[in-house]
Amino acid sequence: MTALVPDPAGTPQQTVKVVNLANGLTVLRMALVPVFAVALLYADGEETGARVLAWVIFAVAVVTDHFDGEVARRRGLITNFGKLADPIADKALTGTALVGLSVLGELPWWVTVVILGREVGVTLLRFWVIRHGVIPASRGGKLKTLVQAIAIGLYILPLSGVLGTVRWSVMAVAVVLTVVTGLDYVARAVTLRQTSDRARRKRLARGTEHRRGSPAGP
Repeated sequence: MTALVPDPAGTPQQTVKVVNLANGLTVLRMALVPVFAVALLYADGEETGARVLAWVIFAVAVVTDHFDGEVARRRGLITNFGKLADPIADKALTGTALVGLSVLGELPWWVTVVILGREVGVTLLRFWVIRHGVIPASRGGKLKTLVQAIAIGLYILPLSGVLGTVRWSVMAVAVVLTVVTGLDYVARAVTLRQTSDRARRKRLARGTEHRRGSPAGP
């Protein structure tokens, strides 16, 4: 009598549970965004205590952004929810901070538009190349994220004088990195669409169809 072997097609695929530590940190970051907005805009940004509280909330959110990815990779807790929610939480936090600072008149609107425009553009590029592959984060992109976080954090704090000048210098570096890494992402996206396996298969198929459609020689 032969032993019964489970049918692979009938065996449910094991998946990572959505409720895990990494996703919990991501959800916490998303939940902190409205709290951060209230603290930043409280009393039109004139309350020092509220601004310091906003900075603490922002710092905690940035730290969770670092740790949720590390936890997910090291413990094998990567889920579709995490892939979707993590960038949403990042953009919600950054966007809220930039728009809030511009509303308070502390950060020029063009800076907010450039940074958020870059993020929207990169998101659209990801969809544009999604069938060809994934463009990994570059060192420049990681540096951009770090400098942006530092610059925004300095603007959240009620600084003036020399420190006010320093924070503008840091933000200027962040803007330059934002533009440069955005252009680099465009170049890599175009290259990926031209050199991916999918692109090569398409060119091969078109070449085959062209040869089949060519009239036979004499």
